[in-house]
Amino acid sequence: MAAAARGGAEEEAAAAAAKDEEEGGDGGGAPAPAAPGRGQLFTAVVDTFLEKLVAAGSYQRFANCYRDFYRLQPELTRSIYDQFVSQLQASIKEEIQEVKEEGNLEALFDSLDKIVEEAKDQEEPAWRPSGIPEEDVRSAMVPYLLKHRAYLRKVLKEKEEENRKLAESVLAGRDRIAELQRLIQDRKRAWQAISKEQRELVMTFKEPHCQSCQGQQVPYLSHQLSSSCPAQRFGC
Repeated sequence: MAAAARGGAEEEAAAAAAKDEEEGGDGGGAPAPAAPGRGQLFTAVVDTFLEKLVAAGSYQRFANCYRDFYRLQPELTRSIYDQFVSQLQASIKEEIQEVKEEGNLEALFDSLDKIVEEAKDQEEPAWRPSGIPEEDVRSAMVPYLLKHRAYLRKVLKEKEEENRKLAESVLAGRDRIAELQRLIQDRKRAWQAISKEQRELVMTFKEPHCQSCQGQQVPYLSHQLSSSCPAQRFGC
């Protein structure tokens, strides 16, 4: 029943479209109205299908299927039928809407309409398969592959340039580290030399101890001037 209704809906939609084209072509003065888009045709087909489906499953047939219940509760039977038809239509519309959203049919319909509209002004014949699959695939794939190869080469060149700059940065960093190490070594040697000179200078100004005072840690010059030093008394 559903298949028959669907087939009838498609035939009616096609007939309506053909009729619109004939009327638009035969009219002389007034411009023909714009043809409905494929999205609108799809919606019209769905609505026609639902109408045919409801007509095929009429209330009379429903009542005949539940004859005994209908004789006892005709009003309740009518209410059940109305609810069944309403829920059936809502369920079908919801599923079709989900299919449209998952497949992005609205955008595809618009894209197809645009392609058809652009093809009207095209003078060259449209592409048709040659009948040789290898040549058809090659003619379709080669431009794409060439374009993709050019893109990959561009990306590769950019990556190579980026790697070159990074390598130069790394080498510059290594040179800077080596220069800092040399500078540290030079300053270390200079500091060591200065420290050595300071020690030598301190040693030259350091006074010797008197050898006659039994190892007393007394400055030599000041001790020699003292009368307690044996060296002073004996003329040492």
